[in-house]
Amino acid sequence: GVYYRGQVDLRALGALAAEVAGGPVEVFPPGAWGPWVNGGAWLTPVGGGAPVDWILRDVDRVRRVWEECREGRYEIGEQLGHPLGFWSPAYPGEVALGRVLADPGGELTELRGATRVYPEALRTALCGRAVWDAEFSVTMAAKAPGRGDVLHASLCLSRAVGALVQALHAHHRVWCVNEKGALAAAAALPGTPPEFARDAAALLGGLGTEEEPLRRSLERARRLVARVREAVGG
Repeated sequence: GVYYRGQVDLRALGALAAEVAGGPVEVFPPGAWGPWVNGGAWLTPVGGGAPVDWILRDVDRVRRVWEECREGRYEIGEQLGHPLGFWSPAYPGEVALGRVLADPGGELTELRGATRVYPEALRTALCGRAVWDAEFSVTMAAKAPGRGDVLHASLCLSRAVGALVQALHAHHRVWCVNEKGALAAAAALPGTPPEFARDAAALLGGLGTEEEPLRRSLERARRLVARVREAVGG
């Protein structure tokens, strides 16, 4: 992440990116990629090496979200590239899990130290609300089998599994910053129900396209929600 305050000097960032990449790089301004991923650039270092994503982050907004999380408040925003929505606790989570490479004023280092302690109010809120979200999503899919509505069923059940993953992370006081690898990460947490990842993968990978297979998938989803609810006490 590239953290900034106020206006972003895109020209300076572009010049620095060109040094890294060995040629011109387009730096996207805040808002170009949506409301939660502020913009940035994709870099391929000159001479090879792993590609690098520069993601812009407004440090004042990150601080505001952090304070909300400390009070047990969060939101889920629409964001391109985040099919289950952008869960606002990702902002402090990125700071907590990241490695500070440059921080002349020490602000990020201070914030990183604070965010490494997962807020109990957020844990309580997420464990309860995310499991409720999952249960509601499964309920919303109840009419899909009779209609053969595979799209609606798949979207509802994907959201349900994503919400359960968030609840499991919160229960263990572990930040979840996006969907990539989140199912496997949740499965590795010590209090996660046995075979959670296997059952979730089987559910999403084998929904079916006819009424009866879809109904069986809904029943598997209900059992998955119940097991996570019991695990987190939500």
